[in-house]
Amino acid sequence: MAASGVPGSRATECVTKVALSISCDNLLDMDTFSKSDPLCVLHMHSSGSSWWEVGRTEKIKNCLNPRFSKTFVIDYYFEMVQKLKFEVYDIDSDNHNLEDADFLGELECTLGQIVSSRKLTRPLVMKDKRPAGKGTITICAEERTDNRVVEFEVAGRKLDKKDFFGKSDPFLEFHKQTATGWQLAHRTEVVKYNLNPVWKPFRIPLQALCGGDVEKSIKIDCYDYNSSGSHNFIGSFQTTLSQIQQASQTYAAEFECINSKKQQKKKGYKNSGVIIIKKCKTVKEYTFLDYIIGGCQINFTIAIDFTGSNGDPRFPQSLHYINPHGYNEYLSAIWAVGSVIQDYDSDKMFPVFGFGAKIPPTWQVSHEFPINFNPSNPFCEGIEGVVTAYQQCLPQVKLYGPTNFSPIINHVAHFGRQALQQQTANQYFVLLIITDGVITDMDETRSAIVNASRLPMSIIIVGVGGADFDAMEFLDGDDGNLRSATGEAAMRDIVQFVPFRQFQNGPQEMLAQNVLAEVPGQVTGFFNTMKLRPPQADTPPPDFSASAPPPL
Repeated sequence: MAASGVPGSRATECVTKVALSISCDNLLDMDTFSKSDPLCVLHMHSSGSSWWEVGRTEKIKNCLNPRFSKTFVIDYYFEMVQKLKFEVYDIDSDNHNLEDADFLGELECTLGQIVSSRKLTRPLVMKDKRPAGKGTITICAEERTDNRVVEFEVAGRKLDKKDFFGKSDPFLEFHKQTATGWQLAHRTEVVKYNLNPVWKPFRIPLQALCGGDVEKSIKIDCYDYNSSGSHNFIGSFQTTLSQIQQASQTYAAEFECINSKKQQKKKGYKNSGVIIIKKCKTVKEYTFLDYIIGGCQINFTIAIDFTGSNGDPRFPQSLHYINPHGYNEYLSAIWAVGSVIQDYDSDKMFPVFGFGAKIPPTWQVSHEFPINFNPSNPFCEGIEGVVTAYQQCLPQVKLYGPTNFSPIINHVAHFGRQALQQQTANQYFVLLIITDGVITDMDETRSAIVNASRLPMSIIIVGVGGADFDAMEFLDGDDGNLRSATGEAAMRDIVQFVPFRQFQNGPQEMLAQNVLAEVPGQVTGFFNTMKLRPPQADTPPPDFSASAPPPL
């Protein structure tokens, strides 16, 4: 199932990639006993389309002046009007559901306005265009012309104790020097109760870190995290990428963490601890287009919910009822997403499974049956074949239950596990689940997703009908906190959930864009982390770890 090309007439054009970084000031305080917990959602609107979500920043707890570390990389077309909308919310729920969040303000502008000014600061307004207090939003734009990234492994030693009853909860912030001051490039996770922390390995785009200039100053700040949002400053130091790489060639680069206030007040002050950069390696990061053109096979599996909660397909109230025009929500979702999926697939053969129904001849409940009833060949030819098989399957099964996701996730994960043996990025698996409601085997599903997060695999869930989809939002771990029932953390976010009815009255392209929005990043993130290059890449990715990487 090799890729034959990339959908969209612009896919092969030379485009400019623009990275947007976001910060806010003086946000409304919506919480009674604490400050707001802001998160920013970016929407885009192009000619002939409706608003669709590009992505979300991380949530920052108890902060009215957030500096978001997540950036958005967008293709910029000079000849198009690309409208953007930045919405800021106070997030109180663990699942980041916007319906439960307080709205803090928004800004509508065009990508062209941001690009032309490079740094755009505007007041936030409410939905009725009233000022959102004194709140402002700042968007900085930077053209991404370099796809190199810097891989870091960082630890700390003997950091200052900041907590009265404990140690410290340290995290780091990496800043790039700009004409208008220091700009946040990356924020690590918090390591709890530890004066000798070891942070998880991470990557920072070379341009985001130093603008591609290895002699430009980098500032690294160390803080002790407080849930109140008032983080305690531990110390800071400045260096350059060149200095770090030279020092880390032999063993590790060590930098004293200096707190200037303590240095001035305390006689004999030495430092507030040492930051150890054990690895600093600059490598090429392949793009999604590199992998697709380079021969990576994207294998799509479709799973359809045949549980009784959908209603009897013979009656119009059922989500499986096919109206006189030949449609229902399931078919609409299959057509919308499948029309994009099949452009990535040379043979256009899709394995399609049902779950939650009693099937002939034994009439036992099955949670992973091929809808063409051919276990040895569950493939359907093209999206038309999927639709035909679905229509023929409906009258032959009895909708039942429960709604178990884990069997079909584990089914696809089996092939993903086999693909771990690959020496290059040959295979990636995407499971599309179309469902109407609440998951019955939530603990097993969480464990299955956590296990799948270590595999070349993504899971897309399209929710049809009007059920409560809070559980689906929980699985869509955009905050990176999805854990199994036993506490095991997912290696990466691989689930994307989209409620179909938000796009029911818009063009099908809008549903497809939202459903598939995170897949390219998940593909490249996995393969780059595993250091797997495209099958047809001419040469291995260059290692620029020497003291003087080649100029841009």
